[in-house]
Amino acid sequence: MARRSVPSEEPSYLLDIHTSPAAQPGSSRFVAVSCSNESLRVYDRETLRFLREYRAQPRLLSGVRFAHTRDSLVFSACSQGSVRCWDVRSASQEPVQVFTGYPSNVFISFDLSCSDLVVCAGTEKAEKDTFLVFWDARGVTDCASATKEPLGVYSESHNDDITKICFHPTEPSLVVSGSTDGLVNVFDINKDNEDDALISTCNSDSSVSSLGWAGEGYKQVYCTTHDEGFCWWDTAQLDTEDPITLLHILDVRESVCTENHGLHYLVGGLYHEKAGKLFLVGGTSTGNIHLMSCSSDGLSLVGTLSGGHSATVRSFCWSPTEEALLTGGEDAQLLLWKPGAVERSLTKKASLKISSSVQKRVRVHNTSLKSRKK
Repeated sequence: MARRSVPSEEPSYLLDIHTSPAAQPGSSRFVAVSCSNESLRVYDRETLRFLREYRAQPRLLSGVRFAHTRDSLVFSACSQGSVRCWDVRSASQEPVQVFTGYPSNVFISFDLSCSDLVVCAGTEKAEKDTFLVFWDARGVTDCASATKEPLGVYSESHNDDITKICFHPTEPSLVVSGSTDGLVNVFDINKDNEDDALISTCNSDSSVSSLGWAGEGYKQVYCTTHDEGFCWWDTAQLDTEDPITLLHILDVRESVCTENHGLHYLVGGLYHEKAGKLFLVGGTSTGNIHLMSCSSDGLSLVGTLSGGHSATVRSFCWSPTEEALLTGGEDAQLLLWKPGAVERSLTKKASLKISSSVQKRVRVHNTSLKSRKK
């Protein structure tokens, strides 16, 4: 472990982490953290020093993403039917852009395309409807506190809360969405309508908790589920006779041998381009972090990071250029891990688990799923 942030005056779970892209030499990089106290916190990437905090009171902020081409712009979805964008270099607490949805929208997931041209957010189910909502993100800094209305929506491909959205790392028109209905859908948003845009539908058989892209050219899709399952598909096989499922594990806790107090949960996955491998990140309730390598034969434990967190780890962000890992947990700690690092922070680890202000929702899986395409 290389660094540890100073605990905040109002401790909270750290639910999502993202880092700003590499900026000009000599300029600062940032870390943004989505917290369970309905706030978004920004830290200096090098020192983990707290810089500022944003709120959307009285509504919850969900998820966090920096723009790919503007290192100072950070986005978060708001439960009050909007996605908000702030400029972390500005002293103002007001967003520079607000992407407004429709009156019934409660956004719980979102992402920004790799070209920064499109924002997409997923809603909770309202009555019988659930939506993927899209906005044009161009010109985001033209005018402070400007608002933008949606370009359009997809409404037919999921039938429950859309828990995760992830754009393709290099193809700006490709996006994958996951839901508590168990479906993982891949879309090409360049197509004229939702039916044509839906490239594939994969069934995880459970509520999706995280997802992402993997493999050479990022032609694979994976997801984890709220009951600690794991699914991995190869979308390059869609037009062949070969099966697209590379691996499907109903409960990872029962399939991975760990010597360090077991495996209690999954946090998510990351694709390591240099190694050409997909890894899963999981852990224990006492703060140990397990790294697992994925292959079509199963999962294998690579290593364990211990001595950092004192409670469940809820989020992480991988930095491939630095081979560094940022982690956040229910102990309110933001930690930076690097190979061969020695901790330089003067703060001591807090041996406490915070009472959460937010309870993570896990719904009973609906078995009456739609089945579309392959």
